[in-house]
Amino acid sequence: MKTNRILLTLAALLAASIISQAAQTEPGFTPLFNGKDLTGWKLRNPSGHNSWSVEPGGVFKNTVEKGGPHGTDLMTERTFWNFTARYEYMTPDNSNSGFYLRGRQEIQILGDHKRGELAKGGNGAIYNFKAPDKFATKPGGEWQTAEVTIIGHRITAYLNGVKIHDNVECDKPTGGQLDDKMDEPGPILLQGDHGTVSFRNIRIKELPKE
Repeated sequence: MKTNRILLTLAALLAASIISQAAQTEPGFTPLFNGKDLTGWKLRNPSGHNSWSVEPGGVFKNTVEKGGPHGTDLMTERTFWNFTARYEYMTPDNSNSGFYLRGRQEIQILGDHKRGELAKGGNGAIYNFKAPDKFATKPGGEWQTAEVTIIGHRITAYLNGVKIHDNVECDKPTGGQLDDKMDEPGPILLQGDHGTVSFRNIRIKELPKE
């Protein structure tokens, strides 16, 4: 048991080191997850069921069991205005989550590889607003990479290296938002009340105000 604890500690330290090195190779980017705990993050609803856990390898995971309690959204303590965010995520088939810009505009996360269809509710969509330009979802259980830039109310996004949104104006919240204050900075918010999802290597580069 003691050996297992030592190995887990070493794995966490290695993950933190890898995250730090990755940030150093991406000038201007700052990690939002330290690979060890949820420092810098908080539950949207502190009294809700905490479905988030930190796993070896610099991963934090939201686990929502079918028929079990709903999870709770997780958000950064810091707020942001213009930025580029890079992150990796993995879901089982059909699982549902989301990555909210400023807590208001959701970039959909959905395990829809088998469906293979572009939709306003599909993986990579600006949820309920615009479908991705191309279908780029990987199969369930595989890590996917995303890069999203928001400047003012314009969004550009890449999924698994494919551009899926090009300078799209979205000046309204897309549903499930933290608030409707569209002209104020807001947090990164990870949807936790729908389905199981894992995240790693979340980092951000703040951009000048217009």
